[in-house]
Amino acid sequence: MTPSKLGNTVILASGSPRRRELLELLGMSFEVHPAADEESPEPAESPSAFTVRAARAKALLVAEDFPKSPVLASDTVVEIDNRVLGKPVSTADARAMLRMLSGRTHQVHTAVALAVKGRCQSILDTADVCFRPLDERTIDWYVATTEPMDKAGAYAVQGAGGLLVESVKGSPQTVIGLPIHRLPELFEASELDFWDYV
Repeated sequence: MTPSKLGNTVILASGSPRRRELLELLGMSFEVHPAADEESPEPAESPSAFTVRAARAKALLVAEDFPKSPVLASDTVVEIDNRVLGKPVSTADARAMLRMLSGRTHQVHTAVALAVKGRCQSILDTADVCFRPLDERTIDWYVATTEPMDKAGAYAVQGAGGLLVESVKGSPQTVIGLPIHRLPELFEASELDFWDYV
């Protein structure tokens, strides 16, 4: 398989504005076609395994509609105490998540999958995020910004949520939702030249 047999536009199977911004920073040629289905963890499935499975499922689903283009999908999961923290369903849920993360270190897993002609390669990248201790006033302020409401784990490190984060061990882009430093490796595993797409 060579890049010349495929379109030079990548299909991004995600509606995330943050992932779109990162690809734009790279100058990548892409179109956005989000995957319609959302995966849920299976019983006894580890958070990291779930992240990889969800990313692969999105890539393969969208690839059915774009057989001549590489399809890039990503999934991000916040893990603490072997538990997946998804997007909060209410402000009370957001507050509960932030209290759980307060003063502690948790893991953020981002899996990226690339589907090409029925095959799918994937990588997983993990970062450790340490929150500073949060008092109720800080939590109330942050929830009032509404930023937590569509974010896994109820925060965005690249937004106002950066105020809550003491340190990140690993790639900040992994926490944002797309570890761009791993993309050349992923394209190579798919027998594509990453530099043909940027």
